[in-house]
Formats: sequence, structure tokens, C-alpha cells
Amino acid sequence: MRNYSTIDQLIGHLDQGLRTVFGRPESRRATPRASSPGLELSETERAAAGSLMRVNHTGEVCAQALYQGQALTAQSVKVRQALATAASEENDHLAWCEERIDELGSHKSFLNPFWYLGSMAIGAVAGLAGDRWSLGFVTETERQVVRHLESHLQRLPATDTQSRAIVEQMRDDEAKHANTALKSGAVELPDIVKRAMRAVAGLMTTSAAHL
Repeated sequence: MRNYSTIDQLIGHLDQGLRTVFGRPESRRATPRASSPGLELSETERAAAGSLMRVNHTGEVCAQALYQGQALTAQSVKVRQALATAASEENDHLAWCEERIDELGSHKSFLNPFWYLGSMAIGAVAGLAGDRWSLGFVTETERQVVRHLESHLQRLPATDTQSRAIVEQMRDDEAKHANTALKSGAVELPDIVKRAMRAVAGLMTTSAAHL
């Protein structure tokens, strides 16, 4: 097996970043669909759902960047492979959200390039702290995402069964990622780090909801 140089890895990550932010992602799994199509959404409901799905899409852009950054600085091949597996499932989420945004007649966040670069830098720093700390970062990130998605299930229009089906599957996947990282040796992050993560996530969700 060929050993890739740092330059090769950087080129690969740059290519992935361009595809994530500007490309059209393809999912390995079919888009989750509700058993019932639900009722026709009003313009107000479509706008509300579009805003929430845009936030979720930006969250998935950030997730791709975080995993890319962590993989770049991971110390073990095992952790790098685990991050790649999680990133692959997150790419499904990215594709599902983009598809639903189009169906709702909304748009992706204009700030996605900024959030991708910032998240990749954060991921790289987490990776430099060591694999157990990096896995702890994954665990806490996914726990916060699960809570975020559960709040969206409360806020999505009851008639928007399609968006709800996507968000429910995303929530289940994120919970699995958190548990996998925990079982792989993740350490619990200090409260100050958790609070900082929540603050950054809050800034992202607020900006993506409008831009």
C-alpha cells in the first residue's frame, strides 16, 4: 500500500473541501422518506422548514471539515479510518439536506466556505491534542448535534413529514457516531471546552438561518 505524503494528504483534503462546499454531494444511502407525504406546506411553513434545513446543511459542511481536520492530524491509522467512516455517513446527510433544500425552494448558506475553513482548523487542533482527546471532541460534538436535531424536530412544521424523516435519520446516525467514539477511547472534555463549542455552534446556527 502506498504511503501518502503530507502534500498528497493536503491535496486530497483540499479537493474534498471544494467538493463539499461547491460540489453536489452523492449519498450512498437512499434519502429517508416518510411513509406519508404529508399535507401541502404553506409559504410560511416552507420558509421555516427551508431555514432549518439550511442550518442542518451548514452543520454537515462543518462536520465534513471537522473530520477532515482531525484525520489530517490523527496519530493512529485506526482513528483515521474511524473518522473516514463517520465522514462518509455525514456526506449522506449533506446530500439529503441539499436535496430537501432544493425541494423547499430555499438556498444553501452563503457562509459555508467560511465555516468549512474554520471547522477544519478546529478539527486539526483537536487532532493535535491526541487521539483520545480528538475522539472526545467527536463524542461531544455529536451529542450537541443530537440535541440540536431534536430541537429541530420540535420546530419543523408537523406537516413537513419529509424533512422530519431526514432529520430523524440524521439524529440516529449522530448518536451512533458519539457512542462509537466513546467506545473507542474518547475522554470527557472539560466543561469550558464544551461551553466554547456550544457558543461557536450557536453562532453558526444563527448566521446560517438567515444567510
